[in-house]
Amino acid sequence: MKNVLPKFERPIQGIDEPRTEVSHWDKAMDAYDAKDFRKALIETINYMNPELLGNKDTSNGFSITKGQGSAEIHVELNETTFSVKAPFLRVTEATNKVALFRKIAEVNFNPLTLSQIHLKDDTLWFEYEMPIALCQPYKVYDVLREICVYADDYDDEFVEKYKADFYKEANVQPLAGEEIEKVWGQISDILTDYQNYSAFFKEKRWDAFQWDIIVISILKIVNMPYVHGTLRTKLQEYVYNMFNGQIDFQHRIDKGINLMQKLCAKSKEDFMKDIYHADAFISLKWRSSVQILQDDAKKLENTVTKYVNDGDNFSLCYFLQYNFQYMLYNFNVEELHKNAIYDVLENVSGLEPQKAAPKLLETYYNFLNGNTKMASNKGSKGLFAKLFG
Repeated sequence: MKNVLPKFERPIQGIDEPRTEVSHWDKAMDAYDAKDFRKALIETINYMNPELLGNKDTSNGFSITKGQGSAEIHVELNETTFSVKAPFLRVTEATNKVALFRKIAEVNFNPLTLSQIHLKDDTLWFEYEMPIALCQPYKVYDVLREICVYADDYDDEFVEKYKADFYKEANVQPLAGEEIEKVWGQISDILTDYQNYSAFFKEKRWDAFQWDIIVISILKIVNMPYVHGTLRTKLQEYVYNMFNGQIDFQHRIDKGINLMQKLCAKSKEDFMKDIYHADAFISLKWRSSVQILQDDAKKLENTVTKYVNDGDNFSLCYFLQYNFQYMLYNFNVEELHKNAIYDVLENVSGLEPQKAAPKLLETYYNFLNGNTKMASNKGSKGLFAKLFG
């Protein structure tokens, strides 16, 4: 097998996928500092998903109702109070109530930090309420994200483990005919690439790079905005474990290989059960800004510099590939930043490491320097000329 980088093709666009507009965050913070609490709240919501208030009269009180997977998020603002409620599960005769309620009590202590899950009649609700004067943007963002994340995560788990029932059917839209074939083609390419590169690394006895190709493959799939259900939950679990330095490195590789073997054995029909467009109140990823992404890139600088100084293009290319994917996994980035990553990953697909390295480095240094236009700057050009000629 020729030593070239794995293939990358950007995912198709998700329907109603929330898009971040960082300018709204600055407006929210300025309004809160000026004690214009209503405007601060409105701009925070606009930052999280500009579509939510698109047709709303926000001059007085208002309410929003929108699905987040199979959960339903209710937001209400009146003259004095901001509240969020989200019914997400029903308790039935078949439900293992003791086990479920014990788990709910545990979740209310951790990981929930602001909202709580309450039982009303036969329905489990996430709830949180606060005075409008306390609607600091970070707090509003955290409570909305917390409810959306855990309502969306726990519903499938609690239905499967404790025989609860969904509060309502998720408002989903199956992929269209052409979309199905394109997405399945992308997933098939990812799995084929994994098998080929894993075999290549095994033959070369480059065991550490098994971790790289596992992580790159998992992130490519989980970053597709239409991957949902138990597939997404399982992939998220493995992303967490693969990056968990508290777990023995070889154990992480062994568990990752086991997952990839199972994914490679799954049929198209099994994959497509968890692949569809679904309603989203907000993105489940962390908020981003130029500064946040710059700080994230800063964490990689020592390793990048080491690989550059050592002339280790191979390690550098794999390191930047999976970290760009990990950035997309963690942060709800603006389209400009997302496309910068998509562009470079597509541009280096199939290239030899020595040709791919300067392209990946250029994009990395643009993030590190906070260059939001992603244009080459004199510093990086000079470095590329010195390193790569």
